[in-house]
Order: sequence, then C-alpha cells, then structure tokens
Amino acid sequence: MILSMTGFAAASAELPGASLVAELRSVNHRYLDLSLRLPDELRALEPALRDKMAAQLKRGKVELRLGLVRTTPGGAARLAVDPGRVAALAAAAGDVVRLLPGATPLSVNEVLRWPGVLAEPSVDPEALSARALALVDEVLAELAAARAREGAKLAGILSARCDDIAAEVLRVAPRIPAAHAAWAEKLNARLREAGLDPDEERLKQEFALFATKVDVDEELERLNAHVGEFRRVLAAGGAAGKRLDFLAQELHREANTLGSKSVDAEVSRAALELKVLIEQMREQVQNLE
Repeated sequence: MILSMTGFAAASAELPGASLVAELRSVNHRYLDLSLRLPDELRALEPALRDKMAAQLKRGKVELRLGLVRTTPGGAARLAVDPGRVAALAAAAGDVVRLLPGATPLSVNEVLRWPGVLAEPSVDPEALSARALALVDEVLAELAAARAREGAKLAGILSARCDDIAAEVLRVAPRIPAAHAAWAEKLNARLREAGLDPDEERLKQEFALFATKVDVDEELERLNAHVGEFRRVLAAGGAAGKRLDFLAQELHREANTLGSKSVDAEVSRAALELKVLIEQMREQVQNLE
C-alpha cells in the first residue's frame, strides 16, 4: 500500500474534572520530523509518545497537539477564584503602588491570568496519562487511515501518468526510422548543393558518427524500462517515496536526452510532452511516504 505523507486526525476524551483533545497533523518532509506540544501535566509522556509515533510513521513532518481543559463534573468550564491568592496579589500590588506611585494597577484580566488565582479541579494523574496514551493511539490510527486513502488516490494518478508516458513512447517510436531517413536525405541534398560528394569516405564516416549520436532507441528503451520499474514499485507499496522520486528523476533525464537528440519536430514535441508528464509525476511523488 502506498501512503501519503499528508493527513490530519483529531479526537477528544472526557475525564472526571478535565477534557482532553488530541490533534495530529502531517505534511511532506525529507525524513521523519516529530513535533509535540503538550500541557505541563503530560510533559512526562513525551518519550513514550515519540516512540509510539516513530513506530507507525516513517517519513513526514508530524505535529501532535494535546490540549487539556479543566471542567466541572457537569462539563461546564470552572472559573473558581482562590480568594486567598487574590488577597495576597492585591496586597503585593498595593506595596508596588506605594513604592512606585506611577505604576499601572492590575486589571481583572491580569489578575485572573496570574498563576494560582483560578482554582482548578484535580485530575487523577495516572488516569490522565493512560487516557492520553489511548487517545494518541486513536488519532495515530485515524491518521494512518487518512494517509492510506490519499496514498491510494495518488497511486492511481501516478499509474495513469505511467500509462500516458508509455503511450507517448509507443506513439513516437515508429517515427524514428523515418525521421532519421528524412534527416539523412536532407543532409545529402545540402552536401550536393555545396558541391560535396555524400559518398566520399570521410563524409560517410562523419555521417555515421553523427547518426549514432542522434539515435534515440536506447532512450526510448530506458523510458519503457523505468516506467515498468515505476509500476512495480507502486504495486509493491510501502515507504516507496524516495525510490519513486529517483525513478522520476531518471525518467526526466531520459526525456531531456530524447529532446536534445531529436532531429524531428514531432519527436521534439513528444519529448516536451514527456517532460510535462514526468514533472507532474514528480510533484505527486513528493507527497508519498
């Protein structure tokens, strides 16, 4: 199965006194790059979470976000103020104002944001950690399914491009002998116009050498071979993105060589069409794991 590197998954869970939310995002990257954003209560889980992610993901820039919201048993967000903490903060602020008469008084928003002012319900640390690990397993499975679905679509697109390339090679291959014959006749005519004998031995040697240089049979054969290998790797599945990228580069190189050797306008047009198709393939391959 071919897997895409892009995907998104999210899940949530309710615990006594808290709500837990997990989001997992994955985009293209040359290798596996894991980024975790965790609340302080779950910071100790980072090594275990990295191991879980690395075991299931091989490539991509992946970001995991875990959010924790304290709630009352009824589910409503609790904003219980600690009176002692607020009184201590007010006393400290008064001392500052007496020492610095021009100081700006604390706003209500600043007071509420002060650590410890809002009393929060307690959450069982072990239960929270266990639920967080289970939730990450859930979003990892969802992300894997999303990447598989997109990978299947990309594989279909790449397979269609392989068909297009093979059809273009099949269309242009029969034209090569006729194109070379026409080119040779045109060259002979120019030599005769210049007063030179095309049958002179030295000219025949140069002509044979140049004919070898513009021969594109090998390029067409290699294009077909690369397309066949591309299809085999697609069918095999797995983390094949880098291998397919290499094959796409080889296809592009052969198409460039075909264009540079061409002595026929139709062959040149075919080489240009091949490069367009191959470039489309390379863009899609960049999304594969």
